[in-house]
Amino acid sequence: MDTAKIIDGKAISAKINEENALEVARLARECNVQPGLAVVLVGEDPASQVYVNMKVKKCHELGIFSDKRVLSKDATMEEVLTLVHELNNDPKINGILVQSPPPPQIDEEKIIAAISPNKDVDCFNAVNVGKMLTGDNSGFLPCTPYGVMQLLKHSGVDACGKHAVVLGRSNIVGKPMMAMLVQKHAGANATVTVCHSRTQNLKEYTRSADILIAAIGIPEFVKGDMIKEGAVVMDVGINRVEADNERGYKLVGDVDYAACAGKASLITPVPGGVGPMTIAMLMDNTIKACKMQNNLI
Repeated sequence: MDTAKIIDGKAISAKINEENALEVARLARECNVQPGLAVVLVGEDPASQVYVNMKVKKCHELGIFSDKRVLSKDATMEEVLTLVHELNNDPKINGILVQSPPPPQIDEEKIIAAISPNKDVDCFNAVNVGKMLTGDNSGFLPCTPYGVMQLLKHSGVDACGKHAVVLGRSNIVGKPMMAMLVQKHAGANATVTVCHSRTQNLKEYTRSADILIAAIGIPEFVKGDMIKEGAVVMDVGINRVEADNERGYKLVGDVDYAACAGKASLITPVPGGVGPMTIAMLMDNTIKACKMQNNLI
């Protein structure tokens, strides 16, 4: 078949961001409220600094109030928990995000549990995870899987009755991806198989997938002989590998793009596919949190 049609995450996220900017302006104009997001960074990890600054920049672009808090790499659990408690009680802040991963002395699970479920715009808190699993829309959806669902929707892919195979079982992508695809509502209703590092005869599953979501964390793991003709391939991975260029590296996904693009009907590139959607969905969740906390929905 011809080369797959690219699912342009940059274009789709730009459309969603534009709609959200209009909603932020409406909330200010009609309701006199402004969504607010606090981003907490513990330490000076370069990659984490980049991600945090991208989120802060997007807040400014959309008109969302942002509060960036940076603690030293030697910060104690008590210091982080005290800051989270302060932000939980700050009416200007509707969403709280603690950038992952924190330094080793910080218990990430305890930090997540300390964030108010009403401000847990990353959907890591057990309350929101439970709501997602049961289909309760009063919580939030995790940003990356939510972004994948939006890419499918905007690309005209109806998962209803399709076999979706998820490669990876992380709490961040794999498990919530399964939960969202299997829900009994429009855009979902898929039959879902979750595969991982212990799955035997993996190719048998991936070759049967109408929709393949790769989130396994291995560069270019999915080869052309692992997908069937006409499959929709969503590449969630982002990996840095050595390359003969000025930077000395390039970014690749969990899918061997060159090998799969000729067989897939739709495919996401890396970069420019799922990545831009994650921040767009974080902004979307922050706006939802603002409306919930101000009794506007």
